[in-house]
This record gives sequence, structure tokens and C-alpha cells, in this order.
Amino acid sequence: MPPMSLTGTVTKVGFMNKTATVTVNRWVVHDLTHKRILRSKKYLIHDEHNRLRMDDSVLIQNCPPISARKRFTLRNILSSPETERELAHAQQAREAAEAAEAAQ
Repeated sequence: MPPMSLTGTVTKVGFMNKTATVTVNRWVVHDLTHKRILRSKKYLIHDEHNRLRMDDSVLIQNCPPISARKRFTLRNILSSPETERELAHAQQAREAAEAAEAAQ
């Protein structure tokens, strides 16, 4: 099988060590009504360093079987809402500390 890359969203993480569930969505056009239908499929992926969090947008790639149901591995984290939120909170805390020092 040639290398296949898919983009999806992490929907389940932390229940199994080094494993996360990624949901990949795609649009399909119905043959009769010609309406667009959203189809989704869940994949178990191998996350070697347990870096993933809920709602991360990730790029996954197929690989040789790792376990009975794991056939994909993490290739890249495209965006991470939780990490971005934590970075924003840390920056606000730094700015507040600097403002407090300037006021003294």
C-alpha cells in the first residue's frame, strides 16, 4: 500500500498508552439527490511520545501494523487548541507580573 496521509481531529486520548483515536471527515455527494453528506471514520493511531490532546488537528500516515487495530502513526500536529490556550495564559501571567513590577 502506498503512503497515505489523512488529516483529522483527535477525539479520544489518554485511555491507552501511546494510542489516540482520530476522526477523519470527508464529503461525499449522494448519487440521486446530489446533496453533500459528511462521512467520518475513526482510526487508532500510534503516538510514541503521548503528545496529543483532545481536539488537536493532526496529520496521520499509514504504516505497517503496530497492533491488531493500529495501522496509522502520527506524522505532524497541525494545531492544538489546548496548547495555544496554555501559551496565551502564560503570556498573560508574564504581562501581569511585568505590570506589577512596573507599578512598584
